Amino acid sequence: MLDSTDIRLLSKLQRRANLTAQELGDLLHLSASQAARRRARLEADGLILGYTARLDPSQLGLTVQAFVQVQMAAHNADNAASFVRLVNTLPEVVGCWTLTGEADYLLRVWVADLPALNALIHHRLLPHPAVARVQSQIVMDQPKADSGLPV
Repeated sequence: MLDSTDIRLLSKLQRRANLTAQELGDLLHLSASQAARRRARLEADGLILGYTARLDPSQLGLTVQAFVQVQMAAHNADNAASFVRLVNTLPEVVGCWTLTGEADYLLRVWVADLPALNALIHHRLLPHPAVARVQSQIVMDQPKADSGLPV
């Protein structure tokens, strides 16, 4: 059962995961040890799955973000498993979802430039025997940055 302090703690950590126990305690009006115990409990209970750093894609030479829809040639467990194994080997693919509707998978990718996106699609995805069709949409702008879950 989450109380209002737990919810505030989760909200603060989604915005800035590297808060120290002292900083978290100050924000929540708790002692550092109380804040640390609450965080540890939420981690142990599986509400906090881990901590990551958000990197600036442009500083890493990644200038093109795209969403790639993939339609499978046949729907069976072997094709799905094979395709997911491929996706897990592609560092450009930063997110992968299975979908309802016409597309079976939605991939979020980051690449250096359009030739790199073309190579990913034509040399890695389309040659896979389970793939029937690929459609990409290039991100022009992101008016709302990725954010945390609504808590």
